[in-house]
This record gives sequence, C-alpha cells and structure tokens, in this order.
Amino acid sequence: MDTLGDTTAGTRALDLLAGRRLVVLTGAGLSTDSGIPDYRGPDSPPRRPMTYSEFVSGEAAQRRYWARSHVGWARMRRAEPNPGHRALADLERARVLDGLITQNVDGLHSAAGHRDVVDLHGRIDEVICLDCREIGPRDDLQRRLAALNPGFTESVSAEVESAPDGDAALEATDGFRTAPCAGCGGRLKPHVVFFGENVPRDRVARCYGLVDGLDPDDGALLVAGSSLTVMSGLRFVKRAARHGVPVVIVNRGATRGDALATVLVDAGTSEVLGALAGTTQGL
Repeated sequence: MDTLGDTTAGTRALDLLAGRRLVVLTGAGLSTDSGIPDYRGPDSPPRRPMTYSEFVSGEAAQRRYWARSHVGWARMRRAEPNPGHRALADLERARVLDGLITQNVDGLHSAAGHRDVVDLHGRIDEVICLDCREIGPRDDLQRRLAALNPGFTESVSAEVESAPDGDAALEATDGFRTAPCAGCGGRLKPHVVFFGENVPRDRVARCYGLVDGLDPDDGALLVAGSSLTVMSGLRFVKRAARHGVPVVIVNRGATRGDALATVLVDAGTSEVLGALAGTTQGL
C-alpha cells in the first residue's frame, strides 16, 4: 500500500486506474472547491448537525432547523460545480465510469452534467412531507419561507458560517415562521438522510450492485473527498476490498478506510480527478 502524500502517490494512483472500469464514491471534500465546507477536513471546526430524532421532537427544533437552513440554502444554491465535478462528468462521457455514488446532498454532480448519480443521502434541493410523503422542490419552499419571514436572510451577518448540509451556524431563530406542507398541512423535512436515519434499502442495494459488478482484474473503486467516518460510505470500500477490487482513496487527511486502500493520495480532489480525466482524452 502506497501512503505517500505527494506526487508519487498521485502517479501511482493514475497508473493503477488507467484502463480500468471505475465506480466512484464522493464525499464533502469534493465540494470544498465550490465553497461548500466539509464535515471532517483537516481545518474543519467541530460540527453538530441536527439528528432525525431532534428534528421530529417538536416545533421548536423544526423552527431552529428551517431558520438556519433558510439562510444556508440561500448561499448553497449559488454554488457552482468545480473542476473535480466536471472531471467526473467527463469520465462518464468517456464511458470510463460504471457508476457514481455521492454522499453529498448539494446536487453539484448533476449540475456539472453527470447523468447517472446515486444520491446516497438524498438531495437538499427537494423537500418531503413526513405525513403525506409528497416530494417537492426546495425553491418553492424557500419562496414561502421568505414571504413568511421578510428580510430574515438579509438581516443575518455575512460572518455567520455556512455548514456542509446547507445549514448555517445561526443562533437567533426565535420568531422564525415555518411553512407546513401545502397539500396536507404536515411537517416538511429536506429530502435528505439525517444522522440517525437509515439510507433507503433500495439505494444501498443499487450501490452494492455497482461495487459487486467490478472485476478485480480490470476495475477499481475510487473514493474522492470522503473521510469514510460513517458506515454509509465505508461499507462499499469494505465490500470492494473483500472482493479483491483495488481501492484508491484521494482525500485531504486520514480516512477510516486507509487500511483497506491500495493507494492513498493525501491531496485535494480537483487536481487528481482532472489529471485522471485528462488521461482519457481521445478515448
């Protein structure tokens, strides 16, 4: 296993991946170059996202969540795909990828033109009613919240930090008015998997299918920008390693899957993915 955090590891990674069919697993570290902070990068402050049990505990928690998310979403929706997202879209067009699994909820892979993405943890640009299960666009809810809380976003200082899941580190949320489901009057929640929730089984099965389809002789699993701290992503690395499929991890800092990697590259994702996409030009 190569653990060098320099160009030697990067070269080894590119050499190993060349000519192989790839499944890619991405995490928050991929979107940092788009201005979206990550959870566990080397310079990231401690974060405590709201859990599912907290969210459903009552109106006070939901008011706190939606006030913070109302501010955070206004910022996140302006984020643009970075070279790493575009490189993966290029690899898909070159028919190098057998699948892309993302732990991110920001939708930037699709915005970059990627057509086949498994959004493991859902999408922050959608909302779901916990009562009638209707799914709708986040922008519609954003407009309703803005009408109920005029000037709220504008009143928040630019100094307030944004969070990876479209949240904002806002403390003063008293008086914020939430919006119920337009159809049934029920409780709205972003259509993402909160901490304490399970990823839908069919989604997990689809991801396992992608990993199981890799041949150890001509396939590889590429992890880009994930610390693999939570099992929702780590299980796919474990599955690949168990089947003898090479695993390449590109991430700033250590990950929970380092011991399972064939090559580790301690670096940002944009440069490495761009170099990988460049090797496919003309294919």
